[in-house]
Amino acid sequence: MRLIVTDSYEKMGMEAANIVAGQVYLKPNSVLGLATGSTPVSMYQRLVAVHQSVGLDFSEVTTFNLDEYIGMSPDNPQSYHYFMQENFFRHINIRPENVFLPNGMAEDMVAEGERYEQLIESRGGIDLQVLGIGQNAHIGFNEPDLKFAATTHKVELDEETIQANSRFFKSAAEVPRYAISMGIKTIMMAEHVILLANGRNKAEAVRKAVCGDVTPEAPASILQLHRDVVVIVDREAAALLPPIIRGVNITYKE
Repeated sequence: MRLIVTDSYEKMGMEAANIVAGQVYLKPNSVLGLATGSTPVSMYQRLVAVHQSVGLDFSEVTTFNLDEYIGMSPDNPQSYHYFMQENFFRHINIRPENVFLPNGMAEDMVAEGERYEQLIESRGGIDLQVLGIGQNAHIGFNEPDLKFAATTHKVELDEETIQANSRFFKSAAEVPRYAISMGIKTIMMAEHVILLANGRNKAEAVRKAVCGDVTPEAPASILQLHRDVVVIVDREAAALLPPIIRGVNITYKE
């Protein structure tokens, strides 16, 4: 595991964008796993800027998003389909037929999960997976549980997640209670992983992910077992980490 600690949210996004851009440059037909929420927005902004300024080419790239709310149509401004279009896809030259998100409107979520897994497999698996982290250490919408959920599946959101996401809605009552999410096995099968976190409210989750016990009660902790993961955080999110962590290469970026 590599840990990069930056002194701002914007620099966190820049470091992440540099890794993603390098992946696309070295392998133009890369398969990217993407995340939503406020955390990766600065990364997307930087990638758009690089595309527009020096022509970073996304025309051969395929993307798979982590999750989507169940019962929310793609044209709903709160949907993750809408988020990705507004924050990233419509600003770059990616082909619409190469963009994939789980279908939150599917009638059969078990079948939808199987379909999504088959799509990922048909594209050769994910080369680089970008993750955020919830305050309860969830990744994707894999909430704390007694076991690690394997593949794409229906999830009942924890109350803590609902409250955290309510800032995007008029009230917590409007936040969907269910989502469809990539599972832990799917995430762990990615060749490379980037985990992003910013803000003091994520510090305990980051601590659990980086140096806590590996347990389904802190889903992000499984990343300690991944063969190539980079954790990029700002100083506030790194506040509870010790200065030296066994097995972790720490870099500070001013």
